[in-house]
Amino acid sequence: MDIAAISGNIATVGYGLAAIGPAIGVGIVVGKTIEGVARQPELAGRLQVLMYIGIAFTEALAFIGIAVGFIFV
Repeated sequence: MDIAAISGNIATVGYGLAAIGPAIGVGIVVGKTIEGVARQPELAGRLQVLMYIGIAFTEALAFIGIAVGFIFV
């Protein structure tokens, strides 16, 4: 087995594990937004904007994870 193949496989598994965190984070952000809208429907527009900002920051972690995979492989 070639060392490059092993390294590539490890990087793939590493990125898969790194994607779990942002997925959980997005789920929490969306869930809390739904909970907030249920409690105060008049703030739905504001909460939606904040939700999209939170999702963007959370997904940035996934992009950093894939960039690190390209840098170190």
